[in-house]
Amino acid sequence: MDGKSLNINKDNLTKLKSLFPNLVKENQLDLEQLKSVFGAKVFAPDQEHYGLNWAGKHEAFREIQRQITDTLIPDKKASINFDTTENVFIEGENLEVLKVLQRSYFGKIKMIYIDPPYNTGNDSFIYPDDYTETLAEYQQRTGEKDESGFVNKQMLFKKNTKENGQYHSVWLSMMYPRLYLARNLLREDGVIFVSIDDNEAGNLRLLLDEVFGEENFVAQFIWKSRQNKDNRNKTGVSIDHEYMLCYSRNTDEKAVRGNERKTEQYTNPDNDPKGKWVSANMAGLLSENLRPNCHYDLVNPETGINYGKPKMGWRYDKNTMFKLIEEKRIIWPPDKTGRPRRKVFLKELAEVFTGFSSIIGTDIYTRDGGKEIENLFEYKPFSFPKPVDLLKEIFEQVLNDNDIVLDFFAGSGTTAQAVLELNKEDGGNRKFILVQIPERCAEASEAFKAGYEHISDITQERIRRVIKKIKAEKESKLKLEKDIDLGFKSFVLSSSNFKIWRGDVRGEALIEQMKLHRNPVARNDETAMLYELLLKAGLSLSAKIETIEASGANIFNVENGRLVLALSKINQTIVDKALKIKPQTFVCLDALFDKNDKLKTNTKLQFRDEGIEFRSI
Repeated sequence: MDGKSLNINKDNLTKLKSLFPNLVKENQLDLEQLKSVFGAKVFAPDQEHYGLNWAGKHEAFREIQRQITDTLIPDKKASINFDTTENVFIEGENLEVLKVLQRSYFGKIKMIYIDPPYNTGNDSFIYPDDYTETLAEYQQRTGEKDESGFVNKQMLFKKNTKENGQYHSVWLSMMYPRLYLARNLLREDGVIFVSIDDNEAGNLRLLLDEVFGEENFVAQFIWKSRQNKDNRNKTGVSIDHEYMLCYSRNTDEKAVRGNERKTEQYTNPDNDPKGKWVSANMAGLLSENLRPNCHYDLVNPETGINYGKPKMGWRYDKNTMFKLIEEKRIIWPPDKTGRPRRKVFLKELAEVFTGFSSIIGTDIYTRDGGKEIENLFEYKPFSFPKPVDLLKEIFEQVLNDNDIVLDFFAGSGTTAQAVLELNKEDGGNRKFILVQIPERCAEASEAFKAGYEHISDITQERIRRVIKKIKAEKESKLKLEKDIDLGFKSFVLSSSNFKIWRGDVRGEALIEQMKLHRNPVARNDETAMLYELLLKAGLSLSAKIETIEASGANIFNVENGRLVLALSKINQTIVDKALKIKPQTFVCLDALFDKNDKLKTNTKLQFRDEGIEFRSI
């Protein structure tokens, strides 16, 4: 079982090879074959060509390709209903978390919503200081590694001011790898919404075009976020709006549902056998010189009344109109002063939803988000959170039952509240995954004074308070609605539970490493090891886990036999219990055999004879 995050390069080569087997030889891309297959004309010239470029783009690519060995450690104390909930909160640097999630959630997320730093000059996020130096040089210069030799990214959290000569480049380099990895997680029918303002809206549009493809652009939604005019702008213009950029994973899939069409106006006063209908205007839109075939007198064939023609003619030519008359779809006024109209039948509507407006959040303002979090905490622990109703509006457009929404710039946790409230309202089972770096709260802030050291503490506390509020509302009603998921699993990004083998050491260091790896376990926490192995086996954090007692120890049956693990003890009794389950794969710690080669050999043979994959770590 590979202890590293998904190898993006290898994965891309595998996909390419499945389409064009002759392009990949000995795990390398054959450029000459590539030119032969596609032709030289499809290759961009070495000179100038259209595209988004910035200082540090190559380093951003390298960051995507860099594999990690980190994992997620369960925090049951911070969780609610840990063993049953399918909602997830993760505390940690979001780029590393996205890498950890690649195997388990690749192609499984329906919707991503993020509200990243707007790059106003006051935002803090992770970025290197010098894009000309290598990652190794940077780490050596700053000394910002943990005791295991891994970069402590949370120490790199710093402010990006407008005085920075690479102000926009810094932001683009921060966003690019995160968006790239996020795209991998979307389903084929998945969509991403990104909140932004004018500071980086143009650059973000180009960046998303590059990551998702121009053809997958859905809309640039506009939200009137400010209720009152801002008189402080030196240009004299009050900037009252923000944007949400939306892209789909695949344009073959409809991105948003649309608004449900109102049908109250459909009636059947004449008992038409085709059912309920409304009348529609048939007046044309073009002058006679542009549409001469639609300019003619319309006569009722039964009464002989001539209704003439509107100034812009009719919407249909004579042949189409004749067919409508034959099918009795025309409503004839009693005299020639009226204008004939067409029947539109409810059952013939091709789409029961109308288009979703690109203007969103009507009468929902930034100040509403502040009031909502103040109502939960009795003060404002977070500045400018997005309003819950704004997110509910877009979530309703995309999410169905059992769908997952991912937010890896979770902030105050509005996404979680929106999901929980929607589920409360309709009994749905939408799920969230939130990621928030433990950014330190300013010591002068109300949140810090109230005991919240990190933004991630506020995020989790908000989720708890929303759950408590919904539970209280349910209990106050005599008849309880359908049970909904009122919980969340909390995890913390951490180094691996297993010692990492370094292939670059030699001599005495290699001998010392071999001694250390006689027992590869670095952290003897059974639950932590279990979840790390689930992630690295490509199973989700909400996988069904059955704990079975055997010989005074636990074995874990994951997803009804997809995987069975023994992490604290191994003997024949445990082997027999595992064999009875008939799993696809059995995993145990090699150190549990305690140099008993006979037991290990027999265990391997027993699983092999049953057609079960055996792995020891």
